[in-house]
Amino acid sequence: MPDATNKIRIALAPGDGIGTEIMQACLDIFKATEVMDHVDFVPVEMGKSVFTKGDSRGMTDDAIDTLESCGLIYKGPMETPTGGGGKSINVTLRKTFGAFANLRHFQSLPGVETVYSRAGVPVDFYVVRENIEDTYGGIEHRLTADVVECKRLISAPGCDQVHKFAFRTAESFGIETVHCGHKANIMKMSDGLFLDRFYHTGRDYPGIECKDVIIDALCMNLVLRPNDYRMVVLPNLQGDIVSDLAAGLVGGLGFAPSANIGENVSIFEAVHGTAPDIAGQNKANPTSLLLSGLIMLRHIGLKRCAALIENSLLYTLESGVHTGDVKGEKDPVGTREFAAAIAQNLGKDPSGREARPVPESQAPTFTPPNRPRENRLMRTFETSTNRIAGCDIYIDTLLAPSELANKLSAICTGTPFKLTMMSNRGTQVWPSGSVYTEVVDYYRVRFELRDETQAGHIGQLPTVWLLEKVAEKFVITDFQPLKNYDGRPGYSLAQGQ
Repeated sequence: MPDATNKIRIALAPGDGIGTEIMQACLDIFKATEVMDHVDFVPVEMGKSVFTKGDSRGMTDDAIDTLESCGLIYKGPMETPTGGGGKSINVTLRKTFGAFANLRHFQSLPGVETVYSRAGVPVDFYVVRENIEDTYGGIEHRLTADVVECKRLISAPGCDQVHKFAFRTAESFGIETVHCGHKANIMKMSDGLFLDRFYHTGRDYPGIECKDVIIDALCMNLVLRPNDYRMVVLPNLQGDIVSDLAAGLVGGLGFAPSANIGENVSIFEAVHGTAPDIAGQNKANPTSLLLSGLIMLRHIGLKRCAALIENSLLYTLESGVHTGDVKGEKDPVGTREFAAAIAQNLGKDPSGREARPVPESQAPTFTPPNRPRENRLMRTFETSTNRIAGCDIYIDTLLAPSELANKLSAICTGTPFKLTMMSNRGTQVWPSGSVYTEVVDYYRVRFELRDETQAGHIGQLPTVWLLEKVAEKFVITDFQPLKNYDGRPGYSLAQGQ
C-alpha cells in the first residue's frame, strides 16, 4: 500500500440536491477497489451554500486554494440560484482554471432502453468540446434601445489546445477518424479559424483521418446514423448542444460522463441537474457521476480500478439491477443498493459486449501542478504582420440608409478614408441592397483607405480621428479598426456585399 504522504489529493465537492447521495455511492464503490490506497479526497465547499452566503463565485477561497494545489476535482451536480447575479459555477470552474477541453463518452449501456437499443444499433462515440471561448465568454452589451450583442471570441491558441487534446485522446483510444463540427460556411472567420487549426493540428497525427462536417448536418446524421462517428471536436456552444443531443441517444444526461481537462487543473463531474424533488429519497442514479469518476481514474493512472468498476457496472446493468429512472423487468433499487450491487460484482464481466481489459497492475501517473507566478500568455501566429486598412464604426440612428450615407460621406471628406459599405443586422444596405431589407436602429458603417498603396504607412491614429469626427454627429456604440494580416483581410464582408 502506498505511503499516505504519496497519495494523490483530489478536491471533493458532493454538490447540491442529489449530489451528496450519488457522490457517496461512487465513493463506496471506489472503497471496494484499490482506489483509496492511492487517493485522498479533500472536501471543499462549493455550490448553493456558498451562493446563499453572498459569494457570487459559488466557491470559497479555501476551496480555490485546495483545487489549485490538487489540480483535480471530483464534483456532483451544483445549483446556481436564480437572481443575485451568480453565474454557473460549472462554467466558472472550467474557465477560471483553464479546463479547455470537455470530453464526454456516449455509449449504449445494457439495460438502458433507447430507440437505438431496440433497433440493435450500438452507440459509442466521443464529443470533445472547446470549453473556454466562443459565446461562453458571456461578453454582452445593450447597444441601442432595440439591439443587444453577444461577442464571440475564438483564438488560435485556444483552438490548438482543444484539437491537440482531441487527437492525443483519439490516438490513445485507438480511434482512427476524428471529425470537426463547425459552421464555417457562415462564420467564415471564427469557425473558419477553428476548422483551419483542426486540419493544421491533424498533420501531426498521420495515423488519424481528419474529416469535417457542418453542425446542422452533424446533428441530423447523429440521429440517423450515430455509429458513423467515433470522435467529434467542436467549438463551445455547438459542442454544448451536440453533447446534450448525444446524451439523448443513450438514455439522457444520467448516463453521460463529463471530464474537463486543462494543462494544470482537471474537473470530473456529473452534468445533469440536482433533482431536488427526489433529493434524500435514495432514488437517484449515480451512473453519470461514476462514469465521470472512471475517466478521472484513468486520467491519474488507476486504469486497473477503472476497468474493474466499468465491467462491474456493465454486468450489474446487464443482470437487470437498475434505479427507478431506467425501465427494466425487475423492480428498481435505491441509490445505495445499486452501488452495493456494483461493489459486489467487482471482478465480473458483461457477456453481451466486450469487457474492458483489466491490467494486472497500475501505478498512479498524476503530478500536481506547480502554481505559476503569472497568467501564461499563449501565442500561435507569433510572426504575423498587420496593416491598417480602415475601420468599422457602429452607430445608433433612426436615419434611412441613403440619408445616413450622405452625411457620413460628407464627414469623411478630407480624410484618408472613404465610406465603402453600410450594413444592418449583418446585411448590406448601402451602396447596394434591397428596400425590402428591414432595418433596426444599429448600423455598421465601413470606411476604407482611399488609396490602398497607403496601407502600411497609416497607423491606427487616423481611424481614431475619423471616429471623433463621426462622434460629433452620431451616437457611437462600437468601433473596430480594420486590419490586413499577412496581406489578407482580417474582417468579413456583409451579407450581400
